[in-house]
Amino acid sequence: MAEQKNYLKDLKDGNVKISLMINKKLYKEGNKIVYLLSDKSGYINAKIPAKLKLDIGQVIEVEGVKDFVIDVSQVKIIENYDVKDYLPSVDRDIDEIMEEIEDISRECIISPQGKMLDDYFFKNEEFLEKFKKGIGGVSMHHNYIGGLAEHTLGVMYLTKILCDIYDCRRREIAVLSAKLHDIGKIYEMDYNGPFKYTLEGELEGHIVMGVQMVDRAINDLKIPFSDDFVTRIKGCITQHHGKLEYGSPKKANMEESIILNFADNVDATLNKINQIKSETKKIHGLHTIRRWKRDFIFKLNI
Repeated sequence: MAEQKNYLKDLKDGNVKISLMINKKLYKEGNKIVYLLSDKSGYINAKIPAKLKLDIGQVIEVEGVKDFVIDVSQVKIIENYDVKDYLPSVDRDIDEIMEEIEDISRECIISPQGKMLDDYFFKNEEFLEKFKKGIGGVSMHHNYIGGLAEHTLGVMYLTKILCDIYDCRRREIAVLSAKLHDIGKIYEMDYNGPFKYTLEGELEGHIVMGVQMVDRAINDLKIPFSDDFVTRIKGCITQHHGKLEYGSPKKANMEESIILNFADNVDATLNKINQIKSETKKIHGLHTIRRWKRDFIFKLNI
């Protein structure tokens, strides 16, 4: 098995040689095609001769010149590799993230029914394994292994703060809903290779899938949850995108779902901005500025 010896995060401008995974075919530029490539430390665009027939998911060794992108001159297909070297991952220890999630849970989720629903998922080893590997999105935000947990922590923290500032009447429901709002993503997206949507994810989406998971939990637990509790938890998951045009089956219309929507939107948006900031460098010259603006706009829209 080929050993990945250097990573994108350490790559300097100039002549480079590095092995990367093909994530997406982006657009044609002259006699080259721009691909989105990755390793576990991040993403980069690469211009590769159009005459080469490449497939999504392949790992390739590229040689070329790196500036803002890699202008590739030579390509070699790698057959034996460890897939974990080529999938971007959260840059924090995942167990530390989970500990912080549980710290907020212990503070805010205190009712018997709240604890039971929480434990159904987060004391299940099979669920936890998927959750810790889950991604927050294919391209929009937290699009790396562990991104789902990192996003969940951010949304829980912001939800708790907003509930405390504005004296939210149902703080526990808001925070528990923040913890559960994206659980459907563990089945919506495939994160065992180039990140993509599963068939179920394409057809139903994580909101519907998350509500189904909560319904299954209620049925399996066979305890008398109050109708108000269950309805509000499912309502928050259903409404957490805020508006119909953003994918919510129902516009946010509860205090707790409005708070959750704001927390979700802030964490997702600022994560994407931070990713773009980390990929850029000091800009010199009008040509470079124009190229940076083009790629910046493209990244915001994918």
